[in-house]
Amino acid sequence: MDIRQLKYFLKVAETLNFSEASRRLFITQSTLSQQISHLEQEIGLPLFERNSHEVFITEAGRELLPYAQKAVVATNSCLEHIEDLKQMLTGELNIGVTYSFSTIMTETLVEFMKSYPGVKLNIHYRTMEELMAMLKKRELDFVLAFRPLKKDKDIESRVIFKNRLAAIVQASHPLAHLQEVGLEDLQRFDLMLPARGLQARNAFETMVADQELEFNIRVEVNNVNIILELLRHSQYVTILSESTVIQQSGLRAVPIKSAASAMEGSIHTLRGAYIKNSAQEFLRMLSHSTSLMASTLLTDI
Repeated sequence: MDIRQLKYFLKVAETLNFSEASRRLFITQSTLSQQISHLEQEIGLPLFERNSHEVFITEAGRELLPYAQKAVVATNSCLEHIEDLKQMLTGELNIGVTYSFSTIMTETLVEFMKSYPGVKLNIHYRTMEELMAMLKKRELDFVLAFRPLKKDKDIESRVIFKNRLAAIVQASHPLAHLQEVGLEDLQRFDLMLPARGLQARNAFETMVADQELEFNIRVEVNNVNIILELLRHSQYVTILSESTVIQQSGLRAVPIKSAASAMEGSIHTLRGAYIKNSAQEFLRMLSHSTSLMASTLLTDI
């Protein structure tokens, strides 16, 4: 049995007249009779008793009636909900974000919430490894993060801006006036680094892996926002992408002088997975945001 047959059954049950039911359904009476007959054959019992003048619903028909009504209502509700999803009037959008992307994404989040208040946003801040695991389990629609050091065949990454790893300092710090800083220069300062597992820390450790350098790591923090706040009240140096300080007053990003300092901000999706309309719209907004444009400009300066 299919929904169409149940709709036909309900209309006949409502009118108790095949001619009237077919007229309201905009089909021929022979088509209606044929579909009801197919439904009766599948059930194995007659749903209506007919004579030349009247139509009566049988016991089997009365039993089927509430179930058919529920099935049709559920189907209609489902179709309406899907249409709402198309128009982005409802639904959920699950976004994974590494900490370095928080400032870049804020502008788009505000704009999206104003434009599509019916869409529930679930924002997950995690390490790169945790987010990619969630993406593979289809718990996220997409991830905003820098391109990982190792390629994953199950993940499709699209670069949206290029950035550099930088020494982030307070505006009054001795490094603040420099255009670039060498790795050897960082040995002279107390470092407050993002915790191991965060992308900037991974990139920094890869960069210095073959260098015979010693750094004075005094503090490790697993939250970039806390790091930025602590920097404002100290002379520590941290290592993050230069885009992290966009819209951050009192801080300066000094790019690290190294060929390995390049970082690619990317959108990561599950390869071959369907990208829902709300995700496509969010990414369109992000691509036109002033924060993203500013991130791109940083590399060109």
